[in-house]
Amino acid sequence: MEKTKTFKELIVWQKGHKLVLEIYRSTRNFPKDEIYALTSQFRRARVSIAANIAEGYKKKTKPNKLNFLNISESSLEEVKYYIILSKDLEYISEKEFSVLEALSDEVGRLITGYSNAISRN
Repeated sequence: MEKTKTFKELIVWQKGHKLVLEIYRSTRNFPKDEIYALTSQFRRARVSIAANIAEGYKKKTKPNKLNFLNISESSLEEVKYYIILSKDLEYISEKEFSVLEALSDEVGRLITGYSNAISRN
């Protein structure tokens, strides 16, 4: 694994950040009565994905790094549910659903790969 200087160089963080931006775009048009409910929960969970990757990047020990990646994975699973719920409530289109689902699956695979690489080194 090549050494990086900042979390911004990590592909897993870049894709996680892209997912955050896509969800922000998608939730912009949610009904106003969801602002303190689903929209708020959805946004907090998705920010946690990239934020915990970034925070874990500077942790000194494997267990600490892996803990933050585990939190990121947990937040990703929460986001995956909100994506399904948003589609079922017809807050997002089928196309938006497909994009968000594919991107969240990719982020999940990258987090798993990054966690495995940290565990091995």
